[in-house]
Amino acid sequence: MDGYVLALIVIVVVALAFDYTNGFHDAANAIAVAVSTKALTPRAALALAAVANLIGALISTKVAKTVGAGIIDAPTGSEGLQIVFAALIGAIVWNLITWYFGLPSSSSHALIGGLVGAALAAAHSVQWMGILDKVVIPMVLAPLIGFGLGYLFMLAVLWTFRRANAHKANRGFRYAQIASSAAMALGHGMQDAQKTMGIITLALVTAGEIDTFEVPLWVVLAAALAISAGTYAGGFRIMRTLGRRIIQLTPAGGFAAQTVASSVMVTTATVFAVPVSTTHITTTSIMGVGATRRLSAVRWGVAGNIVVAWVVTLPAAGLVAALTFFVTHAIVG
Repeated sequence: MDGYVLALIVIVVVALAFDYTNGFHDAANAIAVAVSTKALTPRAALALAAVANLIGALISTKVAKTVGAGIIDAPTGSEGLQIVFAALIGAIVWNLITWYFGLPSSSSHALIGGLVGAALAAAHSVQWMGILDKVVIPMVLAPLIGFGLGYLFMLAVLWTFRRANAHKANRGFRYAQIASSAAMALGHGMQDAQKTMGIITLALVTAGEIDTFEVPLWVVLAAALAISAGTYAGGFRIMRTLGRRIIQLTPAGGFAAQTVASSVMVTTATVFAVPVSTTHITTTSIMGVGATRRLSAVRWGVAGNIVVAWVVTLPAAGLVAALTFFVTHAIVG
């Protein structure tokens, strides 16, 4: 078998493994709130999220093009494939570390950090303006928007239902959370599955298998199925952090947080084509909803630990990717 073909197969398998870890790492984003408010059982929520993730991944490839063609210049040859491989390893290792400790860090930023770290290790060109426009600015704005909209939307819900019977309203919001959970998973598929599609397509361009950056149908289907399988495998450690340790949400609060988060994810994927962190948006939407009670209702210590994980994700994944590139390059040459 040709060396390029073998390397390409390895990269595709590793990319789909990353997609799978992304699914179980970020599955909690879509379902933690619905499970914590008892709107859905964990397995029912995971099944719903897996199906909606699959549908979302099939809808658009705009984010895939941003990740695959807007972060680093397309590399070529054997060294180019080593860069892509190292980026994936960096992202997977960081995903597993944060999953083990139950920290909802960003798989998106882990992958982008891995790309940048591997490219720098190879002295390859990085599109710094693209990172600023498509990664750094959304990374800062998306959590702020999630917090602000979560706060405002929850105030609107409280005012609208201020005279409603509490028992009937809670039952209604539990049903509504089924729809908002599905919307969350749909947005997750439109965002996170796209990043793996972008990486695999980048590898295909690097290996000379395709000439232009157009995502093949088999890549779309493979990435969609991998993230759905990972989602169904579940992420119960992170589910506890998002659903209970930040704040104990009511059904109305859960519906508000999920509605805001899913709206932001779908909008950024379809209108702006930027790879935002589903974790960031979900967490800050929950915090915004919780702040409508009183600021002390939010467990800011847990939120602080999450923020630290956000800040270190890009450089940490980049460092692992750089080390992986050096080791791979030393072995392969």
